[in-house]
Amino acid sequence: MKLIQTTLPEVVIIEPAVFGDDRGWFMESFNEARFHQALTALGLGIPRPLVQDNHSCSRRGVLRGLHYQLPPHAQGKLVRVVQGAAFDVAVDIRQGSPRFGQWVGIEISAANHRQLWLPEGFAHGFVALEDDTHFLYKTTDYYAKACERAIAWSDPDLAIEWPALDGGLIVSAKDREAPSFKAAEVFDFQAFGQ
Repeated sequence: MKLIQTTLPEVVIIEPAVFGDDRGWFMESFNEARFHQALTALGLGIPRPLVQDNHSCSRRGVLRGLHYQLPPHAQGKLVRVVQGAAFDVAVDIRQGSPRFGQWVGIEISAANHRQLWLPEGFAHGFVALEDDTHFLYKTTDYYAKACERAIAWSDPDLAIEWPALDGGLIVSAKDREAPSFKAAEVFDFQAFGQ
């Protein structure tokens, strides 16, 4: 397992070791001890236990996000794609962070086996780049409707460079009505900084 820090140092790309031969391939998709050891080696904190798995399936052009949960049910997320491909985005929403309002985006896919770790204090969204994209993610807390929040995916202050897809993007009514970044409830960096 190889961890690569992004321009948001707490957000980490995970490249698992993939062993292939003429039969196919094998990889260890998660190993808590190795994950914690690799985070510690980068000077990052150990997350709370991963307690919930979620799985979505999206057609090409579906955009989901930018989503997060507020304390006391804030969620760190370990995300991956097991079929298809997605452009995955994390936004630093920790008020007082030196990177507050900055974003990073990477492509994760079934082909590249990459995963992305987003600790608590980051909003998350993705757009499916292929039909039948299966997106899986583990979270450090359970879904809590009262703590669920969103930020407008197209907010000009964030200026996220989403991929341009033929036919445009498919966004739910709920996500289209999400508040701007300036109007969103955010985290206190002192509570969620690393």
